[in-house]
Amino acid sequence: MKNDVIIIGGSYAGLSAAMSLGRAIRNVVIIENGKPCNAQTPYSHNFLTRDGSKPAEIAALGKEQVMKYPTVRFVTGKAVALNGEDLNFQVVLEDGQVFFSKKILFATGLKDLIPDIKGFAACWGISVIHCPYCHGYEYKGQDTGVLMNGAGVFEVARMIRNWTDRLSVFTNGPATLEIDQLKKLSEMNIQVEEREIDRFDHQNGILENIVFKDGSGTRLDALYARPPFEQHCSILKDLGCKIAGTGHVEVDEFQKSSIPGIYAAGDSTTLMRSVAAAVYTGNKAGAMINHELVAEGQ
Repeated sequence: MKNDVIIIGGSYAGLSAAMSLGRAIRNVVIIENGKPCNAQTPYSHNFLTRDGSKPAEIAALGKEQVMKYPTVRFVTGKAVALNGEDLNFQVVLEDGQVFFSKKILFATGLKDLIPDIKGFAACWGISVIHCPYCHGYEYKGQDTGVLMNGAGVFEVARMIRNWTDRLSVFTNGPATLEIDQLKKLSEMNIQVEEREIDRFDHQNGILENIVFKDGSGTRLDALYARPPFEQHCSILKDLGCKIAGTGHVEVDEFQKSSIPGIYAAGDSTTLMRSVAAAVYTGNKAGAMINHELVAEGQ
């Protein structure tokens, strides 16, 4: 059977797209491996009607609602290859299953490349956080750090200061900020700490102290960090899809990739890395895919 759409990735963007397509009475297969990037995050914020909910609860409710549409079905597995062309794609799973569809939507997210600092991974998504809009309110007024170096540090630190004036920048080595930026940070009473970090002391992911390689340390409640990332699924890159300089999949205003018939949505496509943004781009992608199918007489 040739499906109308195969969605690779069944988290927020994939579910949102599936709902749009299910309501358009399209035959949809969602391929999901059950490994969301925010699995460790205890609560999700800044998403209207679900502020403070557990991410897994939001996803479970989304899946329950999507599954009410009889033309949508889920398949547990990992996509490892994509063959064919627009209106005639083949998706191959790791276990050998093959699915056919007219259009493809990638909603596979990003994979964070966690730095090799003891305690960082355990705290990631809990008290080591990436987005003040998602998590900053819960740490307002508390001892907070920014783990960054280079040109972007100044803007990030200036923004985070809106949530707390107890703020320090940790460059984990010699600072590479410009002189005038260092001066402005000092004027805002933001300390720049250049000592190399040995570990983060924590209790079940809740930060307590940052400890430097010289043995000294300082108390810390929260730390903002932006580790490098890569696409969670390499298929698009293998196909030669355009990847932006930021590392995101390059899409147009309709979520179309550079390859005809292939769309992308969610974290893999945007700097706005949040549940709300993923739901929005997925919803838009679903509608645009259906529009394209209608225009093609499908």
